[in-house]
Amino acid sequence: MALSGLDIYKLLPKTNCKDCGFSTCLAFAMALAQKKTSLEKCPHITASARQALESASQPPIKLVTIGLGSQKLEIGNESVMYRHEQKFHHPAAIGFLVEDTLPDSDIDTALADIKKLDFERVGQRIAANIVCVRNTSGDRDRFAAAVKRIAVGAGLCLALEGSDHSVMAEAVKLVKDRRPLVICGAGGDLSEFIAIVKGSNLPLAVTCQTLEDAVQMTESAKKAGVEEIVINLNEKEMSKKIQGITYARRAALKKNFRALGYPVLTFTSMTEPLLELAEAVSYVLKYAGIVIMKNRTKEVVFPLLTVRQDIYQDPQKPVQVESRIYEIGKVTKDSPVAVTTNFSITYFTVAGEVEASKVPTYIICCDAEGMSVLTAWAAEKFTAETIAAMLKKSGIESIVSHKKVIIPGYVSVLSGKLEEVSGWKVLVGPREASGIPNYLRNLK
Repeated sequence: MALSGLDIYKLLPKTNCKDCGFSTCLAFAMALAQKKTSLEKCPHITASARQALESASQPPIKLVTIGLGSQKLEIGNESVMYRHEQKFHHPAAIGFLVEDTLPDSDIDTALADIKKLDFERVGQRIAANIVCVRNTSGDRDRFAAAVKRIAVGAGLCLALEGSDHSVMAEAVKLVKDRRPLVICGAGGDLSEFIAIVKGSNLPLAVTCQTLEDAVQMTESAKKAGVEEIVINLNEKEMSKKIQGITYARRAALKKNFRALGYPVLTFTSMTEPLLELAEAVSYVLKYAGIVIMKNRTKEVVFPLLTVRQDIYQDPQKPVQVESRIYEIGKVTKDSPVAVTTNFSITYFTVAGEVEASKVPTYIICCDAEGMSVLTAWAAEKFTAETIAAMLKKSGIESIVSHKKVIIPGYVSVLSGKLEEVSGWKVLVGPREASGIPNYLRNLK
């Protein structure tokens, strides 16, 4: 069982030296218990205390790194079962399966499709992360050629899956500098795959039918010296697979069961696109570290990436845009000025409607701590005083030739007070963003 903050505190030097970066030893102990820091931050810990605290200093779910540099992918290292308890730290990787039996032209088409799956949503980039190359042919040369072709053309992290260790060993030599995830497929000789990854210091995924098998395989790999392990749960039934992933997460977090304290990889099995989307979404929601799917169309992948973005957003910190002036279209000194909050969804919704109106407009985002208009108004973060202060701070007065500002219709109650404290003439805009185009076109 993991130690509590007070248990950890009893083993610390209690000097409050602040060398760890925390104000007191108790604060450091609490952070260590919550997996927010590491034991190495305390330079004065005794050898006996270090040994006793080892279990508390290690994350319940091992952090696994795939790839290098800007394309590095980190999974695992999670510390809660439910997102509202804290947040999920490392988003599930979304990847695509490419089999080596495909002709080279089809592999190139697949890579071109995958490269297009890169989007911007509410100011954030969402994209696929990994390509999994499967040795279906059983041919060493064909697999090596496919891996090489994909490594050159993908620009993403790589995963290599197969059951024949000799075939895998040759392919790994070609791309070991990319630090791929090596997946020991069903029926593969685990000891041989362990030798492959140990020689190149690569992460290893073990394929198992049940969690009991997973325990045996992860313990074997761990004893052999493999540190970064991923569990590939090969259960065919979707409901049982989700149960298995959830149980593994619970065992790691609640029981500190190290043998299951690793990220989980899963492949989708559905063939119909929308059913595969539903399956993939279910795995993202229920703790999968990597989801590998077959369908590469935008209509299927974009909703999945959107779900992942929402799930891994910090629930205590809304997505925000910078609090400043935004120019929509070719603005001039006579262009309208509108204000809203800095909640990303609010801003991008308003900006989209303003762009649709074809009326160049200045949008000023007030700092409302990422709240929507009505929420910010209720919390007194979007008031006449804060809007007036933002109008002055932004310097909009020196940019436009007028002193007219449009406020959201839902906060029309602020108009009188805002005119009084700002000196600007206040125009009340529509309540719903959908009314913005017609409002701006008829604005005089």
